[in-house]
Amino acid sequence: MYFAALLARTEDGWEASDMELDDVESLSDLIDLARAAAVDDDTVVALIEQEDAWFGVVRVDGEEDPRYFVSNAALASRSSYGSMLTDELLGSDEEDDELDELDLDGTEDGEEDRIAAFEDADDDAEEAAAGAEPVPAGPLGDPRLLDDLGVSHKELMALDGDALSEIADSLGATEVLEAVR
Repeated sequence: MYFAALLARTEDGWEASDMELDDVESLSDLIDLARAAAVDDDTVVALIEQEDAWFGVVRVDGEEDPRYFVSNAALASRSSYGSMLTDELLGSDEEDDELDELDLDGTEDGEEDRIAAFEDADDDAEEAAAGAEPVPAGPLGDPRLLDDLGVSHKELMALDGDALSEIADSLGATEVLEAVR
């Protein structure tokens, strides 16, 4: 069972709305819903949880690129909505890893072979499945996405159980979130 809500920041605080996940077939759909809920292109935070197994946070600030966080990527990747987030995060991480692994100073031997093997695996679905790195059994994404809103990255990383209520409490949005629960 999933619970999902949108928290839109306004001049007067936060407004919450229940997010119908039946209408969400892709991460783009989720982002579109968040942008539609925005008041004057202000911040919208989409919160998703699955039966206290994992939670996800998507932050949308106007037309800027969305930011994502998933509490437990391995568990989230096994669910339809969680896999949308983990797939996005792992795709972004692969690009970042390739940039990080560039052999600029000659000290990282063998990286070219690993990158070539990864690219070859993309060409063949079976090889991609066999060569894919496992989804991490823990947090994935940007733990600092709520720092400026009152939820530090350390707090976000330590949350479990009723994480969405704790996030809403830190944001000052407990009442509006509970109204849509």
